[in-house]
Amino acid sequence: MQMDSAPGVLFPEEPARRDSRHEAKVERIARQLRQRKSTRPASFKKKTPPHQVPKRYDPRRGDEKIDLSDLDQILEIDPVAMTCTAEPAVTFEEVVHATWRYGLVPIIVPEHKTITIGGAVAGCSIESMSFQYGGFHDTCLEYELITAKGDVLRCSPEENPLVFQMIHGSFGTLGVLSKLKFKLIRAAPYVHVTYETYTTLEAFQQAIWRYFTRQDVDYLDGQIFSPTKHVLCVGRFAERAPYVSRYDWLKAYCESIPCRSEDYLTLYDYLYRYDRGVTHVTPRSLVGRALFGKLVHSDSVLRAAERFHRFLPKKNPPVIVDVFVPFSRTAEFMDWYHREMHYYPVWVVPYRRTRDYEWQTPRWWAGVRDPLFLDLAVYGLKQQPGRNLYKEFEDELLQVNGTKTLISYNYYDEQTFWSIWNKETYQAVKQLTDPDNIFRDLYTKTCRAALGLREQTPDSGASVH
Repeated sequence: MQMDSAPGVLFPEEPARRDSRHEAKVERIARQLRQRKSTRPASFKKKTPPHQVPKRYDPRRGDEKIDLSDLDQILEIDPVAMTCTAEPAVTFEEVVHATWRYGLVPIIVPEHKTITIGGAVAGCSIESMSFQYGGFHDTCLEYELITAKGDVLRCSPEENPLVFQMIHGSFGTLGVLSKLKFKLIRAAPYVHVTYETYTTLEAFQQAIWRYFTRQDVDYLDGQIFSPTKHVLCVGRFAERAPYVSRYDWLKAYCESIPCRSEDYLTLYDYLYRYDRGVTHVTPRSLVGRALFGKLVHSDSVLRAAERFHRFLPKKNPPVIVDVFVPFSRTAEFMDWYHREMHYYPVWVVPYRRTRDYEWQTPRWWAGVRDPLFLDLAVYGLKQQPGRNLYKEFEDELLQVNGTKTLISYNYYDEQTFWSIWNKETYQAVKQLTDPDNIFRDLYTKTCRAALGLREQTPDSGASVH
């Protein structure tokens, strides 16, 4: 498989030197945290922009920074155990290039090239192998975490198990993730994708359930284009391909889905088929793509939004949201969506329930019987006058026992938030890893602070934006 379109990757250096370099980085960060006197919030400086919805009033821009930008090395690839150990600022594109030399790739590869492995854990990234394996965090075996006090913890299912389970979905509020070890899978050079079109949601779900129960395909996702057009994208590894398609310039993969019956892509091009947009691609016109199509991608858009954040909407931002709906409640949710939102396409990623995660409440889990969720992703829905569509999504999710990722705008009140996310387990870990709350708590960071609402500062008692 040719991957010459991406930058080269430096392979792991000699083990003793590699470990020494990593330990020096960890000690630098730990020392900065140990010597820190202020109790005001701190946040992280990274080499790539966070793959979250950019927010005009995000207070982290004014925080003291903990520099994590050099935590960007692949430390070890074990082709026998099929694992990779790396620092958190390594991007998935870099991992894919390094591991593919052994015929291996990560099990879950998020859709954008510059998503980092640390960000994928913090934000619970998923993709089209999630119907078998859950999220990227479900493929992780071990973490190294630097606490706010400068201690270094090794976390696994056997050692600090609650910390290990609570790191994913914590958005950096529990400490500094400094190393990850995760599973790899054997892959083939190509992916053969077939597109199955269904006129009803019921038939679409029946097909998803068949593939979920049989586990006889490698990749599975889809898109809903209208109440009467649902397309399931079924991917299988292939050793050879009669042709290959590319969607990294003039053509957009999301636009090809409703028009084709099958397709062949190199493994690399399949993994990043959505890098320029999952449901919509900019520029829209052929002329615009000819001129700027190679320049506009997920990373460039996020960097521009961060640099010019003062021009982001003051209120009523477009809706960008991923919701997780129990499989048996999907029809109920989509009836509401077609009636109230009617915005398409909707990206659909089946997501296996691998365990009852400790970061959601037992009460919430008690309402979920399904072994499978559907992640329904809506990107770019414009707000309507007099409505808060984000809040309407949240309210409807409560009705169907669904939940959402916290990467975008969140309008939960504190009581409702902690009825879904498990405050008891979160605070137990927080007390161990960040007792003075210098990284903000999860509710403050993802709900209040991200909206520019005032937050209390422990050292002054004052309120700041």
